This record gives sequence, C-alpha cells and structure tokens, in this order.
Amino acid sequence: MVSIGYEVAQPNLALVQTDVAGDRSKEVAALDYSFTADERRLIELWERHMSCEFAERDAAATVATMSGENYVNHVPIMTGGRGRGELLEFYARHFIPKMPADTEIAPVCRTVGQGRVVDEIIFKFTHDVEMDWMLPGVPPTGKRVEVPLVVVVQLGGDSIICERIYWDQASVLVQLGLLDSSTLPVAGVESARKVLDARLPSNELIRRAETSRSRHA
Repeated sequence: MVSIGYEVAQPNLALVQTDVAGDRSKEVAALDYSFTADERRLIELWERHMSCEFAERDAAATVATMSGENYVNHVPIMTGGRGRGELLEFYARHFIPKMPADTEIAPVCRTVGQGRVVDEIIFKFTHDVEMDWMLPGVPPTGKRVEVPLVVVVQLGGDSIICERIYWDQASVLVQLGLLDSSTLPVAGVESARKVLDARLPSNELIRRAETSRSRHA
C-alpha cells in the first residue's frame, strides 16, 4: 500500500526551520494553520485527488476530480495525457497498476497561492514492477530509489486543471544501476538526502572534477 505523508483534508504538514545549538539548523514537521479558507479548499481538492490515486487506486474517481480539458505531464519523460479519455486510460493502464507496492510520499514543503498547489516531496520506492509512467521499458531491478520530486497543480473551481511533475531522471537511473555516476556530473540518492539535510556537503562533483583535471594535467 502506498504511504502518503500528507493527511487528507487536514491542515498543511509543512517543514519549518528551527535553530539547534546556535550554529546549525534542522527541519522539523509542524502543522501550519496559516492557510486561508480558499487555500484550504484547494488543498482538500488536491488531496482528494491523491487519495483516489494512491489509497483507493480508482482511475475513474481520480479523473473525476479533474476538468474536461485537464492534462498531466511527467516532464522528464513526457508521460501523462490530455482530456478525460486519455487520462482514464493512462491512470488505469500505466499509472495506478504500475506503482511499486512500497511507494512512500514524504512531504518536504507545500506552497499554495494563485490557484496552485506546489508540493515538494521525496518519492521513495523499490523498483519491483515496470513503471510505465516513470521508467517505460525498464524491467524491475529490485533496487531502492529515493528522488526529490516537485508537483505543480493548477486548480479552477472544483476541478484540477493540470499537473506538471518534475524530478531528476538521472538520479533515478543512477540508483537503478543504469547510469554510471563515477564519470558523469550526476548524483544518486545523495540528492534526496541533501534536500532533507542542508548540512550535507555541497560541491562534491566540482571537487571531483578539479581532482580529475589536476591528475591529468
């Protein structure tokens, strides 16, 4: 069963900065009650959509939360669709049944305004099924993946108008063993871990490149 960090129809679960020992900070989960009534309505609509996708696993109910001219674009590989017909087929054939059993959606932060909900999350899964929507044509590897993912949701009235979903496909491929990060400027699970812990080192790939240049000078 998919684990969703956000609680449906509850106040936003956001992350706030808290000073620790005066010289470093950590991010801690806290309920944010600052949203207006209209913003809460947008959040509830979006979380109802997610519940249909991941908890109920109901393609028709998922598409019913969307407008007639809605579209979904998974930006790195351009999967999704436009309109109820395309999206019903997409959710029923390529998304809902192609979601790994241990998928986790861990919230990082949420921004709401101008008719949009923007969620930054860490998307975690074990690659135990061919994931048409993210990794079409790639047989299950059994590898664990954790990748930062951003969802931009446009809403209007009582419907979702569009979703644009962004993630680093190179990081996914590195974690599946399909891309060699030792010779390319790409990162694996480290990119997700740094999102959650800003104290982790930056510029490691720059230092690696400088070391490589000096070695071959």
